[in-house]
Amino acid sequence: MPDLSYLAAVRESYDTVAADYFEQVKPPAELDPLSRGMLNVFAEVVRTAGLGPIADLGCGPGKVTAYLAEQQVPAFGIDLSPAMVELARKSYPSLRFSVGSMTSLPIEDDDLGGILAYYSTHHTPPTLLPVVFSEFHRALAPGGCLMLAGHVGTDQHLRPTQAYGGHPVSYQSYLLPPDRIVELLKQAGLVLTAHLVEEPSEGGKRTFATFLARKPEQP
Repeated sequence: MPDLSYLAAVRESYDTVAADYFEQVKPPAELDPLSRGMLNVFAEVVRTAGLGPIADLGCGPGKVTAYLAEQQVPAFGIDLSPAMVELARKSYPSLRFSVGSMTSLPIEDDDLGGILAYYSTHHTPPTLLPVVFSEFHRALAPGGCLMLAGHVGTDQHLRPTQAYGGHPVSYQSYLLPPDRIVELLKQAGLVLTAHLVEEPSEGGKRTFATFLARKPEQP
């Protein structure tokens, strides 16, 4: 059995920062045009295919889930943090949010038209990403689309002690090279369709990447 003890630190940390996270993190409508455009493309791909809803995994307080729903695609959110899910339910009562882990999704096989993992996989130890990506593959319908976006780097292992207003946190972050993520997605049986790397802006420190992949259709 894989060691999933890291999940407790992630859950506790995001329960602690939930209120300030909600205030500090921009909604998608206020993101830069490139980031917003990738979300729009993803929503259109899933909507056009008509294979099922989008699961926003690591949905936090639901801002991105709500944005996807505004693009006329059915969407629901799952997050490890009960405090985040409570905020999401209060903010967007017409949408469905539940507590769960992407290491063991409460979703039937081949059930989803899309999966969004938006800045939500970098706390997963690299040795456990195959578990997560295999769950993505299992839950997607044949032809379904994954959008994964987040921080990338050169195998940095970060151990912050404070976040979002100075609250104590105990999670860790792993910034993998984009090519490593691509390889792990392929090993999980997903086919890469697009890959975008955004270099740090002036004065910025982080590199971001977005990956679009699909589950092959059954022969």
